[in-house]
Amino acid sequence: MLYLTLFLCFCASIFLTPLVKKLAFKIGATDKPNQRKVHQKIMPRLGGLAIYISFILGLLIIQPIDNFNTLLINPIGNVHVALILGSFIIILTGAIDDVKEISAKVKLLGQILASLVIIVIGDIKVEFINLPFGGGQLDFGIFSIPFTMIWIVGITNAINLIDGLDGLAGGVSSIALFSIAGIAYMTGNPYVTVIALIAAFSTLGFLIYNFHPAKIFMGDTGALFLGFLISVLSLLGLKSVTVMSLVIPVIILGVPISDTFFAIIRRLVNKQPLSAPDKSHLHHCLLRSGYTHRQTVLMIYAMSAIFGLAGFIFSQATIRGSVIILITILIIIELFVEKIGLVREDYKPLLKLIQGFRPASMRNK
Repeated sequence: MLYLTLFLCFCASIFLTPLVKKLAFKIGATDKPNQRKVHQKIMPRLGGLAIYISFILGLLIIQPIDNFNTLLINPIGNVHVALILGSFIIILTGAIDDVKEISAKVKLLGQILASLVIIVIGDIKVEFINLPFGGGQLDFGIFSIPFTMIWIVGITNAINLIDGLDGLAGGVSSIALFSIAGIAYMTGNPYVTVIALIAAFSTLGFLIYNFHPAKIFMGDTGALFLGFLISVLSLLGLKSVTVMSLVIPVIILGVPISDTFFAIIRRLVNKQPLSAPDKSHLHHCLLRSGYTHRQTVLMIYAMSAIFGLAGFIFSQATIRGSVIILITILIIIELFVEKIGLVREDYKPLLKLIQGFRPASMRNK
């Protein structure tokens, strides 16, 4: 049944995407080229709608919603319903933005409402964290809701920010979803495994039209939806809420989270507003380094796959091993960021430190 469902989601996405493309042109959901964007012609967006419909189809096949009267009376704790309602709010927010380009505040409001659906109806929130090395338990108390909300909104926007090249956000999201599915399967969480696979196969069908040269963009409709879904699944996939288990989805999403983090640092260093757009994201830096559009996307795919593998290894490691893996990952990220100038060209503290330890005879080589 699962294999058939995944195949149907993949085929549905392939079938629906051309229809959504026609709809996008008809209602004006198009993306016009400008100095910040890579594409040179008007492109239809709204492609995330095809992913969403395929995903919902798979969701209803796997677990049909029956007895609506019971749900209306007491919907609390129904993760399945919360996922459907929350993702619908996200899709609606993204679709409106793809057509009319709403303000960042309105988009944020939509994300907050969707996260509240997950928290209230799905009864999903991080209430405490078990600290490592016998450090006891950190109870969030009244801050459990805002913490969970920040998590969902933060991951949602991290995926949205990397949606700058053909097939980039869709491919990175698919790799993250497969990684989450793999870890969920190993830790005995079949629900998260199945939902992540359904979303991944729905996205793969869309990528046939979205990979370079793209025929359609997923738009905020798709980027916000995939980010939202990944954020919720990562919470559901935490079998035990520890500091280390919270790190796993952060590692899996190493590419978008790092890009978002250093974008914030870059704007602070350059004294720019945090919401100010620029052309210094990871994919922009790689393009400036001389890589082609396709090479840049494939390189970021490879990075995402490495992070996914690291997350899987991290989930199986001891606490000491986890700390070593985490420190190694952070050092590698920092070196890479400094090498490609992700913050700015003269930001190279770690490289300068390493340079200082080299013999004087080698420093100018």
